[in-house]
Amino acid sequence: MKLLDTQITYILNSLQDIAENEELEFKGAKGGFPGSFWETYSAFANTNGGVLILGIKEKQGQLKSDNLSTTDIDKLQKDLWSGLANRNTINLNLLNNDDVKPLQVENFYVLIIKVPRANRDQRPVYVGHDPYGGTYRRGYEGDFKCTRGEVQRMFADADLTRTTDKRILKGYTLEDIDKESLRQYRQLFNIAKPDHVWSTLDDLNFLKQLGAYRRDRVSREEGFTVAGILMFGKTDAITDDECLPNFFPDYRNETSINETERWIDRIYPDGTWEANLFQFYLRTLPRLQSFLPKPFSIKDNQRIDQSPAHVAIREVFVNLCVHPDYKAEGSLTVIFKNGTYFFSNPGTMLVSQEQFFEGGESVCRNPTLQKMFMMLGPAEKAGSGGAKIIEGWRRNNWKTPFIFERTRPDKVEFCLSMQSLIQPEVLDELNNRLGIETQKFSPQVQTVLALALTEENVTNERLRYVLRLHKSDITTLLQNMCRQGLLSSDGYGRGTKYRLANIISSNNVVSNSANVDSLGSNIDSLGSNVDSSNDNSNTTTEDHIISAKAQCLLKKKRLRPTEMEGLIYEITSEWRTIQELTQILGKDKSYLRNHVLPMLISKGILEREYTSIPNHPNQRYRRKLK
Repeated sequence: MKLLDTQITYILNSLQDIAENEELEFKGAKGGFPGSFWETYSAFANTNGGVLILGIKEKQGQLKSDNLSTTDIDKLQKDLWSGLANRNTINLNLLNNDDVKPLQVENFYVLIIKVPRANRDQRPVYVGHDPYGGTYRRGYEGDFKCTRGEVQRMFADADLTRTTDKRILKGYTLEDIDKESLRQYRQLFNIAKPDHVWSTLDDLNFLKQLGAYRRDRVSREEGFTVAGILMFGKTDAITDDECLPNFFPDYRNETSINETERWIDRIYPDGTWEANLFQFYLRTLPRLQSFLPKPFSIKDNQRIDQSPAHVAIREVFVNLCVHPDYKAEGSLTVIFKNGTYFFSNPGTMLVSQEQFFEGGESVCRNPTLQKMFMMLGPAEKAGSGGAKIIEGWRRNNWKTPFIFERTRPDKVEFCLSMQSLIQPEVLDELNNRLGIETQKFSPQVQTVLALALTEENVTNERLRYVLRLHKSDITTLLQNMCRQGLLSSDGYGRGTKYRLANIISSNNVVSNSANVDSLGSNIDSLGSNVDSSNDNSNTTTEDHIISAKAQCLLKKKRLRPTEMEGLIYEITSEWRTIQELTQILGKDKSYLRNHVLPMLISKGILEREYTSIPNHPNQRYRRKLK
């Protein structure tokens, strides 16, 4: 039985506030407990958590019910708890009774199972006895088995008493240390801590105090550490096979002056400087902070040149240096482009994004490097860095920073834009796109629309750090905006993306009497004064002109192939998602995806935005330019 939209909505709403903050996976269970359950359990636990719904199968974009009975649900629960208690099945039980919830949907049942994200010291979570053969993670296309290297990095992250940066290197001497870098560091150290007892030490003993040189109490081995050489070493010492041969820090200013220039400023290991971490910090941070507006305030008769935004950039940059997995593929990348900062480092986050932004928990992959930066001032162990970054940007009313976590290769990306949250030109464009005065909406609704326009889509998770509302309130707000025709949604769970709706005529816009339900004192009524008097208009803006013939075709229940082809050609003058095409045409999504669009692409009428990845989750289509 194919599920109706109302049934799907009921199931998702029953998940309360987790529905749009978790991965969702549907699994058929008519024949008993699904065998692939444990691979997905492992994948969710080792990534960001997720929700499994047993009793619904997904096929060709359609959800179908298994029509499970109460007897079926009881059997599934027994098999679940039995498997969790069996170390031959899975190595770790992360669930409690509140994570398992039977749900009745009209005359059938489903079983909802929430799998939390495992803590770093609990990973890897694996199927069977062999972690190297049974560890999974979550990617764009579902569960994938981890490589041996990926599993080894999980084990390393689980035991931070033996971190990579503490490893003693063989054959390294003081000759491998760049004396100028060490001199500059000690100079800054003396400024930050003028009366510190370490100031009188010779270079080698000073490096020992920092952890750059150490002696192992058990093996009696001693020498320079990875952290010491990475921070102060010469380029060839760092990139030697014994240390970090792939280390390649890279800063680029990609704010183009003309189309032929890829960047106008770059710092990378080009042979003109000793490319260690400290020199990269010294050379790059001033450039990054130079793009920020300079503050002008006086305290104790001294001018203050560091604003909260300057502190935020420093925090992000130090995080970039002390949190990477330097053994993983990739290296440090910093890009400034058209008012936006992009920071990228290899590895995974050791805490969740929520823990990072809320602060209070400090877990560092390279504690020796963190200590070295702490002695200069710009690093703390209190776990307050995320809060400082958010506050620095909020003070300027800029878009709230956000984090992407990538896989294959593992990568953490931090994006900070200096664009104002709601600029006048953005509101003007929204007015043109929607055909209404968006200034009449509440500030929260304007913010959602502005982000959907400037970032192409928004998610519940993204909005949590922008609106400062509870995630369940944001879910309600987004769903109401979809019902009023302002947004369109695509996907389920964490994968749900909301895009600005493409209005075909002003009939589709909320009328005077339609309001989005108020969410207490947090969210105002949406568009109670929106004007929709132009009900007979066939157009909205110049970007969305729909001919009278096309309007007539949209009203027909059945279209000839040539009519469908012409209609799609007309409405794809700009990139459109499958969800937008489904809404405009009123056709089944799977029919368009599997039959109509491939035919038009083969004819050369349409083109995909992501040509090499046909099933890209953000795939869009446009008529092929002549």
